Amino acid sequence: MTQTDTRDVTAGAMTPVRVVDCDVHPYARKGVLHQYLDPKFVREQRLRADGANNGIFYDAPDFNFAQAMRVDAFPGDGEFACSDPDMAFRQLVLDSGSDVVILGPTSGGAGDTDEEVTAMAAATNLWQDEHWLDRENNWHGRFFGSICANITEPAQAAREIEKWAGHPKFKQILIHAEPRPAWGHPMYDPVWAAAVKHDIPVSCHLGRGKHNLLPMSPVGFLSYNHDFMVTYSMLAANQIMSLIFDGVFERFPTLKIVLIEHAFSWILPLMWRMDAIHAARGNETGLSKEPSQYVKDNIWLTTQPLDYPEDKLELTHALEWMEADKILLFSSDYPHWTFDEPRWLAKHLPEPMRDAVMFRNGIDLFKLPSELPALAGQVRAY
Repeated sequence: MTQTDTRDVTAGAMTPVRVVDCDVHPYARKGVLHQYLDPKFVREQRLRADGANNGIFYDAPDFNFAQAMRVDAFPGDGEFACSDPDMAFRQLVLDSGSDVVILGPTSGGAGDTDEEVTAMAAATNLWQDEHWLDRENNWHGRFFGSICANITEPAQAAREIEKWAGHPKFKQILIHAEPRPAWGHPMYDPVWAAAVKHDIPVSCHLGRGKHNLLPMSPVGFLSYNHDFMVTYSMLAANQIMSLIFDGVFERFPTLKIVLIEHAFSWILPLMWRMDAIHAARGNETGLSKEPSQYVKDNIWLTTQPLDYPEDKLELTHALEWMEADKILLFSSDYPHWTFDEPRWLAKHLPEPMRDAVMFRNGIDLFKLPSELPALAGQVRAY
């Protein structure tokens, strides 16, 4: 890609936000996170980089070559994909038309022990602040960050949320879904309480977990990556049921949960099934409304990965029936190989709900600006 000066803002001109991208993964340059970590974790991570205690559970088609990334997202200096803020800005904002980018670093949930994950979350937050959200790298104001928190240590997670909640560029709390017990357990209440106190959505990006936290089906571990990937939707469905039936939304009525990259087409039959069981069994759980209403009031999902049937009308019906204009957010999954181009995705959304999914829901949920300074040469998604 030709290196050009991208800092060209049209003087005095403003442009409406048309795309809010809710799933972008920045990566630290080699060794940068280590300056924020306890030396003992640095040593352990260097050993793992040499192959100690390692295993690959995600066999993307190009994993050995590009490690599941877009091959054009690697900078020319040999660093990892999406480790260069300026390159990410060019590819996402200028060339693809994402007006606002929500950064979701995967490093904030990395580690073999709870202690290490907590340390990595804290280090990742400092790194975002100094390397992506600072005036030099975020001169355009299009990047917003995530407060990474280790939900398996709720007290420490709540403290990390308190530390960053007042930062104007951190717009969500980022956790992972694999830890047990399920989210309805009261042990997680400090995390929900901190989120509600500061009115920040809690987003959960899918993760593979490790060792005993690998996703498992009711019939045991799975044979292929194909069925392994499908289990992420099942994991999200179980966490939704736990949040609802274990009364989390009764305890925290204004809590906002975002499920990133868990797909979304399954939410409609889940809502139907929950409502049917709730009606048949009676309100023994003490809920104040139908289970599906909690989904519509408290839960959002993202577009990537898009389940795209051969008959596009089937997708249109599913989006209309699930009321996607209320609960769906656009996401590209940059820089992964499964990247969904905003222009491509927008074409597959019914026109009446296109604006809601592509930008309006994101603006409202994350309290984002609806206008930003115009950028010369920026592609408009639609």
